[in-house]
Amino acid sequence: MKLHPRIAPIKAAVFPLVKKDGMPAIARKIYEDLRGAGLSAFYDEKGAVGRRYRRQDEAGTPFCITVDGQTLQDRTVTVRDRDTLRQERIADDEVLPYVRERVG
Repeated sequence: MKLHPRIAPIKAAVFPLVKKDGMPAIARKIYEDLRGAGLSAFYDEKGAVGRRYRRQDEAGTPFCITVDGQTLQDRTVTVRDRDTLRQERIADDEVLPYVRERVG
């Protein structure tokens, strides 16, 4: 479902790649930051990351943020765009401004 990010019911979904090594804690903080800023966000740590992406694509969620092993090394996360499927790495503390700017 291709909804403009402004009207999408969920603006961003946040996933830890695995449920260990501190990834859920980092992902949960990003999720809470988004929610605290008034953006609708979804947190999911169940199942394979590809299935999580597909579920969010079906819901029309424009951005998926994944916390992975590299996050633990350099504090960057992967942001996946629903419409282009493009993935880019950004600093974990830049997620909120990134999503805000693109939601419009």
